[in-house]
Amino acid sequence: MGKSKQYLTETQIQRRIQQGFGQGQGKDYKPWLRVQDVPSLGRSHKIYSHRTERIHHLLSDLERAVFLILDWKTTTYDIREQFPLKLEDTLEIAKGSGIKHPQIAGVDQVMTSDFLVDTVEKHLSKFVVQVKPVSMLKDKRVVEKLEIERRYWDKKEIPFYIASEQSFSGAIHKNLAWLYPVQHSDYQHERKRSSKSVLFHRCQPL
Repeated sequence: MGKSKQYLTETQIQRRIQQGFGQGQGKDYKPWLRVQDVPSLGRSHKIYSHRTERIHHLLSDLERAVFLILDWKTTTYDIREQFPLKLEDTLEIAKGSGIKHPQIAGVDQVMTSDFLVDTVEKHLSKFVVQVKPVSMLKDKRVVEKLEIERRYWDKKEIPFYIASEQSFSGAIHKNLAWLYPVQHSDYQHERKRSSKSVLFHRCQPL
């Protein structure tokens, strides 16, 4: 999610890659961006997941809401937040589509997807969710960057969705936040019922 004017130099980008950021799976995954790295829109959160056995870095209240829903689903087995897209690939897509690649101070920035999700569902074993407030979806530049991201995942044949505050009710978020500490107790029926109430929007090409 494009939350700030986060700036990394080319040296810092290479250092993060060498340090393993944006790599690994499950409890070994290290998000490309952490709470301490990025000024967030609204409040940022660190939430421990018993499913992945690690702390997840969520950069807004809306990201937290989507994460709770994804982590609550019984079919989810891994969630990788702030997942980096390969810079050489996004640069190629941007050039081919005539869209300016995200750049700050002359340095092409690594784009990230908010959530890369792995599931046990045969028809949707892996998918991506990008979180954006509805107000941001009216911004032409935001839409352009989403198009780069959509094309990136389309090339990998991985479904790409957009989630906004209109994707689910506030009541669902509040209930999941309240139940989350006991999600690994006997609440399977409630988990299945809650997860069916969520609607993510499949991103369509420009």
